[in-house]
Amino acid sequence: MDVLWRSDGPCAATELRDELAGDPAITTVLTVLSRLEAKGFVTRDRAKRPHLFRAAMTRDDYMAELMHEVLGSAPDREAVLARFLGRVSKSETDHLRKLLGQG
Repeated sequence: MDVLWRSDGPCAATELRDELAGDPAITTVLTVLSRLEAKGFVTRDRAKRPHLFRAAMTRDDYMAELMHEVLGSAPDREAVLARFLGRVSKSETDHLRKLLGQG
């Protein structure tokens, strides 16, 4: 996903393989891309050959979704939020206040 997020546009599987450490087999890269596509993380343009892949969402959107999932699965959402806020820096707290319209 990091390679897709860094790219300027859609990438062929061979381009992605060339950016990955360890020189994985193209079949491995295609398998992972197919699984990511099935989970909704990657989209594939099948109109061209080779197929072109792109991230279905930005890294920021993905991270926000993860945070939302964690909060949604917490038995005590307020306790999790309180502990999270207790660990953020002053500048992060100020930024959160601004985003919430309180600063």
